[in-house]
Amino acid sequence: MEQNATTRDGDAAFHEMYRPQFHFTAGTGLLNGPNGVVYLAGEYHLFYERNPFGNDWGNMTWGHAVSSDLMHWHALPDAIEPDHAGTVFTGSAVVDNENTAGLQSGDEPVLVAIYTAAGGSSPESDGQPFTQCLAYSNDRGRTWNKYGHNPVLPHIVGENRDPKVIWYAPGQIWLMALFLDGESFALFTSPNLKRWTRIQTLSLRGSECPDFFPISVEGEPNEERWVFMAANGRYLVGSFDGTQFVREDGPFTLDFGANYYAMQTYGNIPAADGRRIQIAWMAGGVYPEMPFDQQMSIPSVVTLHRLPEGLRLFRNPVAEIESLYISGQEWRDLSVAPGENPLSEIDGELFDLTIEVDCGKSAPSAFGFRIRGEEIRYSRVDQTISCLGRSAELNAIDGIVKIRVLVDRTSIELFANDGRLCMSFCFTPPASDRSLEFFAEGAPVHIHTLDFHTLRSAWSDGTADQ
Repeated sequence: MEQNATTRDGDAAFHEMYRPQFHFTAGTGLLNGPNGVVYLAGEYHLFYERNPFGNDWGNMTWGHAVSSDLMHWHALPDAIEPDHAGTVFTGSAVVDNENTAGLQSGDEPVLVAIYTAAGGSSPESDGQPFTQCLAYSNDRGRTWNKYGHNPVLPHIVGENRDPKVIWYAPGQIWLMALFLDGESFALFTSPNLKRWTRIQTLSLRGSECPDFFPISVEGEPNEERWVFMAANGRYLVGSFDGTQFVREDGPFTLDFGANYYAMQTYGNIPAADGRRIQIAWMAGGVYPEMPFDQQMSIPSVVTLHRLPEGLRLFRNPVAEIESLYISGQEWRDLSVAPGENPLSEIDGELFDLTIEVDCGKSAPSAFGFRIRGEEIRYSRVDQTISCLGRSAELNAIDGIVKIRVLVDRTSIELFANDGRLCMSFCFTPPASDRSLEFFAEGAPVHIHTLDFHTLRSAWSDGTADQ
């Protein structure tokens, strides 16, 4: 076993052919879903399931990285490793500002991880059940100790797992959302992270990795709702009074692409910031002959909007992505006829583009982009957007369709109509194809605005470190 700044074929680490350049990846080995995502003392922590020993599933361990801006990540030693209770599955992390668990030993608040010990998933844990356990750090996550009286929540049913814990300030208690079995989830409360009481059982199609959080309605600061979400992005909107979640609407779908899973939202974000920041595992990507496998999504901001049809979540990339912009071009009031391509002089592999198109009566029957051989198509007739085998309804708003596209070496992420519709995809383009085309079909298209920005690699400017 060796640690080195280069890959075995001599290329600089984090610049391999299929290494994402502004999405998080583990240095080596399989990466699974995000776990404890939490902010503390100027750092965004990202814990994640990983296999330290290979690109296959197994040996689940919590990897750990930190960032000051959600773009440039610094890898830390693995935080939580398997033991006799099992390998380390998904969970969450919290800052115990009030020291309710009594685990703080210094002046800084203690960081507490709540995770699933997956009994029976290793020879050492053979015959053990799935249970929920604690680990804690008194040095901002640099070193970790497991709680001496684990588990804090014994086995309930099946492979109960994936505890997502948050602080409920009105009741001065901790809340846990836990996957039970099938389509069943449960809510628990605790005064100290050690003793848990079940308060409710919920049902939602889509298993594992729940998230549960409050969020204000945009433009209505006194109107707060709670969102309960499963790993597949299906979510419910409702109210919560400290003892019961009451569904008002849903389920709805957060992302209509093929590769957005096991999402989590950050805890302990400063009130002055106030954003609900989410990151997901882009499960299912293919990375040929790479020393790593799988990637995270771009961190995004989730907002709740009141639409004529009800309350819905929107999602958009965090503004910090603009720190990676290195060049840009703008077009205004541009007419593009079928066969023309205003982007013919542009090629590349890392970019962020936004387009606003007039979809009135004289608009084309379809328009879109071809990006490194993959097509994004909007059909004005069907009012659908399609990419990589998936389609979703996308209606014009006041006659305008707005589409934002983020492209990395192995991913395409779409945010349409200011985040009302999202689609996330992994893809494996030919290395030689760096082409970019905008096309119109049936009639000329009137583009109100087209903004294009090339991005630098987050690993090439000296501020990122793995």
